Amino acid sequence: QVQLVESGGGLVQAGGSLRLSCAASGGAFSRYDMGWFRQAPAKEREFVAGMRRGGDAYHADSVKGRFTISGDNAKNTVFLQMNSLKPEDTAVYYCAVSVLSSSVVLPTTPTAYSFWGQGTQVTVSS
Repeated sequence: QVQLVESGGGLVQAGGSLRLSCAASGGAFSRYDMGWFRQAPAKEREFVAGMRRGGDAYHADSVKGRFTISGDNAKNTVFLQMNSLKPEDTAVYYCAVSVLSSSVVLPTTPTAYSFWGQGTQVTVSS
């Protein structure tokens, strides 16, 4: 129903920056909640940032002040600007869409998201 394609990952030294992009199909950016998650090896997938139906933005405490989520409704695309990167930010980053109409706030658990991109690797060297 919704297809997502992430891009922008790569290798960067600590303190550097990367910008991730997620192109969505079907007008998902404005219709549904969109989120960025990340997963490091042997660790659970965790919420990074999200946008409530193209409106309010939310950021996890671990990235607040360093990462910024934004979107372009016309391009049906969500971005994640990552600054001041740390080695602990190393993970596969995923874009996801939640289609839960019953949610009154942006969900932050992976189980609430139905559609996922293929992921893009972000590696931060020390």
